[in-house]
This record gives sequence, structure tokens and C-alpha cells, in this order.
Amino acid sequence: MAKTDSKKFPTIQQCESKGREEQTVVSDMDGTLLIGRSSFPYFALVAFEVGGIFRLLFLVLASPIAGILYYFISESAGIRVLVFATFAGMKVSDIESVARAVLPKFYSSDLHPDTWHVFSSCGKKCVLTANPRIMVETFLKEYLGADMVIGTEICTYKGRAIGFVSQPGILVGDNKAVALQKAFVSTSAPDIGLGDRNTDFPFMNLCKESYIVRPEPGVKPMSQDKLPKPIVFHDGRLVQKPGPLMALMIILWIPVGFLLACLRIAAGALLPMPLVYYAFWALGVRVKIKGNPPPLAQKSTGQNGVLFICSHRTLLDPIFLSAALGRPIPAVTYSLSRLCEVFSPIKTVRLSRDRVTDANTIKKHLKEGELVICPEGTTSREPFLLRFSALFAELTDELVPVAMSNKMSMFHGTTARGWKGMDPFYFFMNPSPAYEVKFLNKLPYDLTCRAGKSSHDVANYIQRKIAKTLSYECTNFTRKDKYTALAGNDGTVTT
Repeated sequence: MAKTDSKKFPTIQQCESKGREEQTVVSDMDGTLLIGRSSFPYFALVAFEVGGIFRLLFLVLASPIAGILYYFISESAGIRVLVFATFAGMKVSDIESVARAVLPKFYSSDLHPDTWHVFSSCGKKCVLTANPRIMVETFLKEYLGADMVIGTEICTYKGRAIGFVSQPGILVGDNKAVALQKAFVSTSAPDIGLGDRNTDFPFMNLCKESYIVRPEPGVKPMSQDKLPKPIVFHDGRLVQKPGPLMALMIILWIPVGFLLACLRIAAGALLPMPLVYYAFWALGVRVKIKGNPPPLAQKSTGQNGVLFICSHRTLLDPIFLSAALGRPIPAVTYSLSRLCEVFSPIKTVRLSRDRVTDANTIKKHLKEGELVICPEGTTSREPFLLRFSALFAELTDELVPVAMSNKMSMFHGTTARGWKGMDPFYFFMNPSPAYEVKFLNKLPYDLTCRAGKSSHDVANYIQRKIAKTLSYECTNFTRKDKYTALAGNDGTVTT
């Protein structure tokens, strides 16, 4: 293929997006559809989520070799090293799981606004990328509406990747042009070609129009609310996209962070609850309390205890609620690992998912005192609230909504695919995690079931109240929806 001077291609900003509904666009991915030109962070995510810290370390050690080959030999040679260091020995099903549950969140946060404006305006969309197709296809088809994804194919044997790529190899340069010709052999040439580097020029020359996406400092990623499909659910332990330096920091921090997490968990489990709040602050865990918590009801009055209705961010919500109140509040749980129950500084009340049995259990404990419940039934990371189960509204009129939110800089304290017993450890492994507990006003009796409101109306009202406080969005998604999307199961923990 003849080389082409990039200056001969107009820039993406010069591409007219109107009237493209019947046309076909073919776009490169890194540096074109995405702002970032390096695919290392996404390989690092797969390495850590599937292989853990040691696989991530192997990838970090291999990355200088990949960089030398990339710049002094060829782009293809550098990518081959990343593919081998990341995939060798991994189960294909595990790679697919990460591609479905983890990578879309990070890809979507790096979309190039100008490229997306053109890409989304076309009727038929194709992505031609050097990235392994197994990593990118789910995101491109489900979230960006791509009709066709042509990427590098990895070699597998008995359900495992062996670390090499199939013929014709890494899709760069002439390989991209050949792959495009095969894909459109029975149709006319694509109308628009989008790329960002000289190895994209061969396939761009085959398109009727071609535009180059030049690297520009300060370009802000496209707003998430403009995606065809919002990302409500995502999984994975890492909060930030791990470039080489961040990946190295994660590797070095984990041993220190684990010891710090053990100390924080011990403080929360062993100290009297009135001291836990101060112990957390001393150990770098920030706890902010807003609103006016209700006073403890006196048992002599015969009044049932208050039922705290919390948004669900991590398994630690009831513990931070108890720390904010200075007294242990028993928590209703749907599925909790035995390890979490052993280390819990508060009493946990396990529900059976049988409506009658669970109602009797909650009533019994409310007669004994206060109780906390998270009616979403599972945690949510994004600014969304899942549907509230209405059972709690039928059991008591003493309802206090609590808006829970948290901040983590390195690790997520929740998982759908991994072992839940490690959730508290990952949360406390963050250098300085933070929790905000905001008590809302007790629900007026004229808005409860006692006043004739249906339990669903009460649950929906509290959901909207908490969502408005947190600036979140209410949804009708359930626990089953989350685990079906992320893990392919219903989320029940086997004990």
C-alpha cells in the first residue's frame, strides 16, 4: 500500500455530520474513537481483574519491552508483547466476563466528542482496531451501536488463551486494509474512514472520504449522558484507569493497603461503637454526618424501634450508620458471606427471601429495637438507585430515610463477579476512603401505610427522596438485573 501524507487528510472537525443516515463509517479505536492513544490501561484492567496482582506485575514488567518494540520495530510487535503478557493461560470465559462487566465503563469515559459526533450520525457503523476483538466487541456493539467490529483475533486452546494472535496477526497497516476489503467485498466502499496515525492510512485510502483525528491536548471526553445506552452496572475492583505509573503504584500499595485494611477492620470490630467514629478518623477513614439522627426510643414506652432505610453503596453501610449514631444498629441482609458476618461489629439478620418469613423476622427485631435495611437488595456504584423492595413499608410506620454515599480513590468495595468476603478489605485498602451519612426527616405518618398509602407508594416516595438528596436517578432495575448483566447469575451467596 502506498504511504499517504497525513496532511492530505482533512481533520475530523471538517467532517459534515448531517445527512449521513444512509452512509457507512469505519473508525479506528485508540486515538480516534477514544481520546487515549494507548491500549495499555485496558490490558492492565484485564490482567488485574482476571489474574490479580502478579499478572499485573508481569504486564508492567513487560511494558518497557513492548514500548521499545513499538517505537523501534513496529506497532504490531509491541502489541504482541502486551497480548502475551495479558492473556497467556487465561480462560476465554474470564476475558469475556471482564469485557462485559468492567471495560465498558472505562472505554465510555474516554470517548472523543468530535469522532463520536460523526460516528453516531452514520447509519451503518464499523470499527476496525488493532485491539483484540474479544476485549472491545461488547462495548462497541452494546453501548455505541456498532454493526461490525473487526479486531485482532487471539489464539485459544481448550477454552484458554495461549498468548498469541491468529492470522493475519495484529490488525495494523496493510492488515487493516485487507480486513476491510474482505468485510466489504460484496458492497461498495465505506463512505467515511476515520483514523489517527500512519498505520491507519492504508484502510483510510479505501474509503470515499477520510478524516484524521489529530491529538489535541485538553480535549474533554464526551458526556456520559449522550451514550445510546447508559452504563448503570459495572464491576471490577479498580476505580481509576491504570496507566503504567498507576499500575505500578497499585502493585506497591496493595501489601501496605492490606495491612492498613486489617487495622481499620480490627478497630471497627473490637472497639465500642461510640469510639469507632473517632478511630476511623484517626486511621484515615473520613466519616461525614449530616442531618439530625433520631433519638433512641425508650423500650418502656412500648414503641417499636426505628427502621432506617438506606441507599446501598457497600456492605459497610450499616456499620457506618452505626458509627454515625454511636450505637450498634442490627442490619437486615439478603446475601452476606460468612467472613463478613464473622468480622461484623453489629448483629446481622439474614433474610430467606420468603416474603412471609422475612416479614415476621423483621417485625420481631423491630420489637426489640432499631433496625437498618437496604431495600435495593444489592449495591450500586453509579449515580442510580435500584428499585426499592416494598416489604419494609408494610411492617412499620417508624421510617427514617438515610442517604449513604462514599468516595474511593483506588479500589471499589463491591463486586458482582468476585468473592464478596474481600469487599470490606478492598474498601479499607483505599488510602483515604470517605463515607457520608445524611439523615433525612422521619417519614410523616400521613405518608405511611397507616394513612392508607400502598407499600409501593411509600417505597417509591422514599426512593425518590433519597435520590433527590444525592442527585441520583431512580430506576426500576433490580438485584437480578444487576447480577444477570454482570455475572450471569442471581447474586445469591452460597453459605
